[in-house]
Amino acid sequence: MPIKSRIRTIPDYPKPGVQFRDITTLLQDPVGLRIVVDRLCEPFKGVRVDKVAGIEARGFILGGAVAHQLESGFVPVRKKGRLPWTTIGQDYALEYGTDRVEIHTDAILEGEAILVVDDLVATGGTAAATIDLISQVGGEIVGCSCIVDLPDLGGSRALRERGIELRALCEFEGE
Repeated sequence: MPIKSRIRTIPDYPKPGVQFRDITTLLQDPVGLRIVVDRLCEPFKGVRVDKVAGIEARGFILGGAVAHQLESGFVPVRKKGRLPWTTIGQDYALEYGTDRVEIHTDAILEGEAILVVDDLVATGGTAAATIDLISQVGGEIVGCSCIVDLPDLGGSRALRERGIELRALCEFEGE
């Protein structure tokens, strides 16, 4: 059974016209979860990955499993004010306003190879902010992996234009 068929679509959430791609149905399926983790790791086996940066919150679930499989460390990328130690942050634009992602200042060492993992790429704002943040502390991005790409929203294109390779396991049209 393909990955896409294990993802629930919730119409008009969080606002009218949006088709929310809910991966919780995929995560609760042991076969689906195993397939996803294996496929997220596959392109990076044999590639130096010192740490996996998982973006809050579903990226924590996936990123931790990917880091384990790749025998790498894990870096949580969190929203502003959620980390208990000294942080560095990066702002990014939302439809109305801005938000911020942060990591601990000692989470990534200069020259470490970092794989960014999240559940979904839509506009690419969070992924781009995470990549900028990792670059600020001297990390080298080896790629960005996710389960779902929403190419109509332009995030994957924007990441490719920046020279970042995005590996998505499936795509959905629309918002």
